[in-house]
Amino acid sequence: MIDYQRLLNDQIQEVKPSGIRRFFDIANEMENVISLSIGEPDFTTPWHVRQAGIDSLEKGKTWYTPNRGFMELRREICRYFSRRFHVEYQPEQEVLVTVGGSEAIDLCVRTLINPGDEVLVVQPSFVCYVPMVQMAHGVAKIIETKACNEFRLTAQELEEHITPKTKLLILPFPNNPTGAVMRRRHLEEIAPVIKKHNLLVLSDEIYSELTYGDEPPVSIAEISGMRERTIVVNGFSKTYAMTGWRLGYALGPAPILSQMTKLHQYAIMSAPTTAQYAAIEALRNGDEDIAYMRKQYDMRRRLVVDGFRRMGLSCFEPQGAFYVFPCIKSVGLSSEEFCEQLLMSERVAVVPGNAFGDSGEGFVRVSYSYSVKHLTEALVRIERFIQSRA
Repeated sequence: MIDYQRLLNDQIQEVKPSGIRRFFDIANEMENVISLSIGEPDFTTPWHVRQAGIDSLEKGKTWYTPNRGFMELRREICRYFSRRFHVEYQPEQEVLVTVGGSEAIDLCVRTLINPGDEVLVVQPSFVCYVPMVQMAHGVAKIIETKACNEFRLTAQELEEHITPKTKLLILPFPNNPTGAVMRRRHLEEIAPVIKKHNLLVLSDEIYSELTYGDEPPVSIAEISGMRERTIVVNGFSKTYAMTGWRLGYALGPAPILSQMTKLHQYAIMSAPTTAQYAAIEALRNGDEDIAYMRKQYDMRRRLVVDGFRRMGLSCFEPQGAFYVFPCIKSVGLSSEEFCEQLLMSERVAVVPGNAFGDSGEGFVRVSYSYSVKHLTEALVRIERFIQSRA
């Protein structure tokens, strides 16, 4: 018998599996389940975007692209960022097209972190950040945001967690799972702390276009003195309902992007060709698609928040992404217990808050990237479950 555990990489074995997929996988084996567990748009990729991908295939455009991505796509990314966030990037050296935003995050962390370097990770947040830091032999230091601060990072919290070993801050806003947003005034408050300690920032802005209210989305790269120390990660999955196309990108200083490109070059080669042609079309002609989907998500957001509050659950009103993060402490169950019992008794799958860090205990993540019919029925079942616990 081969002892595989002895042969496997110790660092990889220590990394925990994603807590999001657990309940999704269980739900897939059950009948009559309504799953609100996965953050995937229920919209189909807009037709004109799909058509651009189809046209590229029909014309036989199936060859490798440059490592950094098509120059045409990189130019469109720069134009988009200039138009939306008023920050200029050079397509030749400051843009890298990746296989989803997740690859861009991984490349950034591995490029910047030496063994023992400390990385500040704001939580609750998406599950990939801490494992990626661990796999790069860095040390993840958690900053727990709080509902009383609307799950935003404050300057005081940031200052309190910085040590001489701190190199990088991962800033995940709009936030998955809370839906929290850092507005311009909040970013301007933390920027002096970042500059004072000479930190770099990985700003995960994959949900930036799904920001609600009258204030437009803001990138920390817009804030004075922050462009030169920020790597922006974004992509097409959430904004254009292109999850399966697997396309993202990074923007940042040329010296950092050149090293990220080297890793990408050897590990991946280049992002999918067909997806890049589709992305060019999305950036050029997709603004109306974004506006339509944002309006639909906003309506669903209000529906779900109102539903949880009507049940008597405390529910922070999210200002971005497509998740709500209701507090379930009053039910008398842990996050895991709540999700397990809800799934078994009412056939509704949601994600325990502690999947996104210890500070998520006492909460659950509910995605509203589903139809109104789907959400309405789920709310009826959740309310019934809560009433049964009274």
